[in-house]
Amino acid sequence: MTIEHLGVDVSQRLITDDLSALLGVLPPSIRPAIDTIDHIEGLLEIVLDLGRRPEARLPGREILLSDRDVTAEDIEHVVARVGEFGDDNRAGLERTLHRVSAIRNRKGSVVGLTLRVGRAVYGTIAIIQDIVESGKSMLLLGRPGVGKTTMLREVARVLADEFTKRVIIVDTSNEIAGDGDIPHPGIGRARRMQVPTPTLQHGVMIEAVENHMPEVIVIDEIGTELEAVAARTIAERGVQLVGTAHGNTLENLMLNPTLSDLIGGIHTVTLSDEEARRRGTQKSVLERMAPPTFDVIVEIQNWERVAVHLDVSATVDALLRNVARPAQTRWIENGELHSADAPARLVPMPDRGARPRPEPPAETVDTNAGIPPVVTFGSARHQRRTLRVYPYGVSLSRLEQVIQELRVPCELTKDPKSADVVMTLRNFYRRKPPAIRDAEAAGIQIFILKSNSNAQIQQSIRDLYELGDEGDPVSVAIQETEDAISAVLTRSEPIELAPRNAYIRRLQHQLAERYNLASRSEGREPYRRVKIYP
Repeated sequence: MTIEHLGVDVSQRLITDDLSALLGVLPPSIRPAIDTIDHIEGLLEIVLDLGRRPEARLPGREILLSDRDVTAEDIEHVVARVGEFGDDNRAGLERTLHRVSAIRNRKGSVVGLTLRVGRAVYGTIAIIQDIVESGKSMLLLGRPGVGKTTMLREVARVLADEFTKRVIIVDTSNEIAGDGDIPHPGIGRARRMQVPTPTLQHGVMIEAVENHMPEVIVIDEIGTELEAVAARTIAERGVQLVGTAHGNTLENLMLNPTLSDLIGGIHTVTLSDEEARRRGTQKSVLERMAPPTFDVIVEIQNWERVAVHLDVSATVDALLRNVARPAQTRWIENGELHSADAPARLVPMPDRGARPRPEPPAETVDTNAGIPPVVTFGSARHQRRTLRVYPYGVSLSRLEQVIQELRVPCELTKDPKSADVVMTLRNFYRRKPPAIRDAEAAGIQIFILKSNSNAQIQQSIRDLYELGDEGDPVSVAIQETEDAISAVLTRSEPIELAPRNAYIRRLQHQLAERYNLASRSEGREPYRRVKIYP
C-alpha cells in the first residue's frame, strides 16, 4: 500500500448553524436547559415525544432537558413556529438549514418531533476537491447523519462560486438550501428548485435540465426507480450530476434492485458451454447492462475519511467476477490530506458542445484474443438486396435491434431451406444439428459467431452487407436524429428513435438541444431509446 501526501490545505473549515433560530421555537420550559449543555456546538438534534421527557442528542451521548414529560401544548408550540409540513412530514425554518420532522398518530395529529440542527460547513470537500473539479458525475454514499447533505451543499457552492458553473439544486425537503423562498447563502450562487411533493422529484429533475440549461445538477437522496431513470437521462445529456443515495457502500447499491441502475444495472447472462469452461464459472453469470450513471462513487465514513471508487464501471465488473478491487482511501490527519494507494488519473469531461470520441460498448471487449469474431463460409458478395436470414441459437431480439439500427434490407425466416444465410453460434455449429447440416449440403452461406452479444451480431450483419462508413452506428444514429428533428419541427409531433447505447443517446440529446427541442430517454437496456418532443 502506498500512502501519498496530497498537499491540500484542509485546515480552513468554517461552520455556521443559526442555532439560536432553532432554539427559539422550543417551549419555554425546555429552552433554559439547552444553555447548560457543554459543547453545545456539537448538538445534533432535539427529540420531543408526547408523554416522554425531552432530550438533546450529541455525538456519543444523550441529555435529558426536563423532568417533566412533553405535553400536547409543547408540541403545538413548536408546530406553530415552524414552516408548513410537506407530504414527507418535514418542515423547516425560513432561511435556515434546520429540519423539523413529525411523527403522527393514526388520526394525523403530531405526537412527536425531531428538531435536527442544520449546518453549513465551508471547506468540507477538500478531501474530494480533485473529483469535483474533474467535471465527472459523482454519487455520495453514507449512513444517515454522516454529512452527505452538508458535503453536497458545499459541492454546489464551490462549483457555482469558484468555478462559475450553472448549478441547479433540486431540493426535495429544503435540506440543501433551507426553508422559504430565499435560499440559504450556504449554496452560494447556485440556483434552487423546490419540489412540491417527494413523488414529483424525478419530474423536477428533468424540468431543471429542459428549462434552465444547467451545467451541474445537484440532487439529494435518490431513492426511487423513476429518480434513478431521471438521473440516467440527465447524465446522458452531458450534464454533471452530483447526488446522494441510500446505502453505505457500493456493494449496497448493487444489491438494491431499485437503485442498481445508477451503477449500470445488473442482469443474468447465460454463457455457452465453451465460454463457461474458459471463464471457470457457471453458465449463468451476472453482468453489467449499461454504463454507470455516475463516474465516481464516494463512500463517506466521516468528514475526515472517505473511500473513493474512481472507476465505477471497472469496480462493478470486478465485483461481479468476484475479484477484489479495493477503493482508494483518503483521510485527513494533522491538517494534511493523505491517500492510500496512488489515485488513478482523473480525466476532465469534454466541454459542453464538444463531440467526444466514441467509446466501444462494454460487450465489445474481446475475451478470446486471437480468435476471429466471425468465421464465414462461402461468398459474401451481396449488394444490398433483401436477404433472408435463418438464426439458429442467435438472440432474435438483438438481431432485430441490429437490423433496425443499420437499416439493412434483411428478413428473418423460420425455414432454413428458404434462407440465403444461416447465422449461428460456434458451439451450435460444432454439434452439427440437422438444420446446419442441411444448410451446408445446400450450399447456403453460414455465419458463425463466437458469442451472442450485440457487437458480434452487428459485426456479422456489417460483414454480410459489406457495410462501409455509411453503416457506422454513430453515423446512422446522427442521420436518424437529424431526420427526426426535421420531422418534429415540421409536424410538431414527438418522434421516438431506434434503441441506442448510452454514448449515442448522449449525442442525440445534444443534437436535439441544439435545435431547442426537448428529449428524453425511455425504456430499459438494451431497448433504451431517445424520444424527441416539439
